[in-house]
Amino acid sequence: MTAVAPPASVLDALIARETARFEHEHPLSVAHAARGRESLLGGVPMSWMLRWASPVPLVLHEARGATVTDIDGHAYADLCLGDTGAMTGHAPPAVATAIADRAARGMTAMLPTEDAAWVGSELTRRFGVDRWQFTVSATDANRFALRMARAITGRPKVLVFSYCYHGTVDEAFITLEDGRPTVREGNVGPAFDVRNTTRVVEFNDLDALQRELAHEDVAVVLTEPALTNIGIVLPDPGFHDELRRLCTATGTLLLIDETHTLSAGAGGCTRAWGLDPDIVVLGKAIAGGVPTGAFGMRADMAERILADRDADIEDVGGVGGTLAGNALSMAAARAVLREVLTDDAFGHTTALAERFADGVRDALTRHGVPWHVTQLGARAEYRFAPDPPRDGGSSAAIGHDGLERFLHLHALNRGVLITPFHNMALMSPATSEADVDRHSAAFDEALGELAQHLA
Repeated sequence: MTAVAPPASVLDALIARETARFEHEHPLSVAHAARGRESLLGGVPMSWMLRWASPVPLVLHEARGATVTDIDGHAYADLCLGDTGAMTGHAPPAVATAIADRAARGMTAMLPTEDAAWVGSELTRRFGVDRWQFTVSATDANRFALRMARAITGRPKVLVFSYCYHGTVDEAFITLEDGRPTVREGNVGPAFDVRNTTRVVEFNDLDALQRELAHEDVAVVLTEPALTNIGIVLPDPGFHDELRRLCTATGTLLLIDETHTLSAGAGGCTRAWGLDPDIVVLGKAIAGGVPTGAFGMRADMAERILADRDADIEDVGGVGGTLAGNALSMAAARAVLREVLTDDAFGHTTALAERFADGVRDALTRHGVPWHVTQLGARAEYRFAPDPPRDGGSSAAIGHDGLERFLHLHALNRGVLITPFHNMALMSPATSEADVDRHSAAFDEALGELAQHLA
């Protein structure tokens, strides 16, 4: 299966046209990029910002609700939402108030606040696992949880699914290429050969999963409930039940990373699908943009790690951090969970994602373009082949950089932001039907230009 796309020459011409329009309409962002290159690596404060389809990134002036405004004065319907980090919408009043109040009373002291216990209890209510720790990012939460899983089980390895995404966790940078484990392309300065630490299988391949777990050297399976960073790849019926059974049978822990799949509802896929993990990881969205991650585990696991005299979890054992669980992030998380990302909010955002998917589907049908769109709660994404893939390798095969660049830049020039790393749109409680419809109109216009060149 490969991407259905027009010839490269067609895309190049369309991208050149849209690039010229962007440069003409965004002189201040273009000028800022030139200044940025004098002091910043690549001209940006964090290298991922180079991934936007525009010749230079927009420079942010402000973001409120579901609208971003750049320094050139253009307003955008924001369906990227910080690639999930702003799932709450930008600057929700309850969170802004909590942050301002806490900042005036001290942001970090390496001491707990009353907010922390409230947040832990609420996460237990939503996700079922008993004991929580907080971090500065979901990457850190995954790293620390993997360390604890290895300590508890005495096993050295981790199992992941090919083309998974768990932040910058070293053990996850592995894929299957022609059936063989391979260091993922582009891995920067790898600290070790990931094939020595990690077993990898394709998502939904239960036979391969059973074979690899049978070695009984895997401490933990690290997975999202559905793959989300290689397109949305949903689990087959019964996949998670069998995954849980195989982990239990082989003494392997199961870690569900809900950082992106929180889009499925207030308790993520764990609650929506009735999953039974040993460990849950969260990040990005739970503090409304204040850097935060969290991992929770079953009570018996917590007791075992606390009782392990060789595990220095209080100082230099490789877990924790001075800013983890700081007062500011806990105040923000409490406000998010209590007042913003509620069950009612997900009813609104899921309905908008359905509207987005319907708009994409209608345009595809109208123009006879054989692509598909997949929805996961408040999240939806289109891909460039007729049928949804079942695993990461198949989904990677239908990606197309040129198509993505044109479609993203075309949408940006018409006032819509979608996630630069893929074709994902996310809805916040502040998103409106008009925001979604703005994308539908732009997407329909773009398909009208592409359809005549598709084979």
